[in-house]
Amino acid sequence: MTRLAFIDHPAPGATRPPLLVLHGIFGAAKNWRAHAKRLGPGRRVLAVDLRNHGESPWEPRHDYESMAEDLARLIGRIGGRAAVLGHSMGGKAAMVLAETRPELLERLIVADIAPVAYAHDLLPEIRAMRAVDLSKLQLRSEVEAALAPRIESAATRAFLAHGAILGEEPRWSHNLDALEAEMPKIVSYPELGGRYEGPVLMLTGGASRYVLPEHRGRILARFPSARFAALEGAGHWLHVDRPREFVDAANAFLSEGEA
Repeated sequence: MTRLAFIDHPAPGATRPPLLVLHGIFGAAKNWRAHAKRLGPGRRVLAVDLRNHGESPWEPRHDYESMAEDLARLIGRIGGRAAVLGHSMGGKAAMVLAETRPELLERLIVADIAPVAYAHDLLPEIRAMRAVDLSKLQLRSEVEAALAPRIESAATRAFLAHGAILGEEPRWSHNLDALEAEMPKIVSYPELGGRYEGPVLMLTGGASRYVLPEHRGRILARFPSARFAALEGAGHWLHVDRPREFVDAANAFLSEGEA
């Protein structure tokens, strides 16, 4: 049984279900610390480390069904029902949870991902991380520089460098072996035949190509109450590109129905 780690932002006296915040591949709960402090006013907010990331256990399986099972157990531990916000891989895990265990979700925010298979994978990033000798580095800036020969984007290098643990026992905080082996499942999406009738916000980056008009039919077949909103000028990391607008849009959706 995988017991997920998380960073807890309590809300004493909260009356609404807690909010789980799920990162994308190579991310971690700590990346969402600043956002989590502002998200879901009046709710307990838990920024979660998904399996094979951050402080959570490493497992050989890394498919969306197993990630959804992990999340279902976590929700059971914290009260039995939650709102969920997931970005990219975390968004797919959240959608699978909604399809398979709809009774556990109060509402769902999916950030810049669709329930479809994508043609690209993240194997070049894994190869780049493997090529870095972390034992010779002391600073995150040095990790970024070591990634440069294989990763052209400075933003991607900076993001990946956050996963480096330096010091006496240097390592990556992600289970690269499992992520590499399970990459076909990560870039795909399982055909579950499920349906979640609750409120869903599909929040996308206006400059991103991850959620396209032709995806709407598949989304609405699974999430018939889904509504769509885009943050102008934001890319796939929309919460980084437009942090204030991202938090405002999420909070407006999370606050619906309040007295």
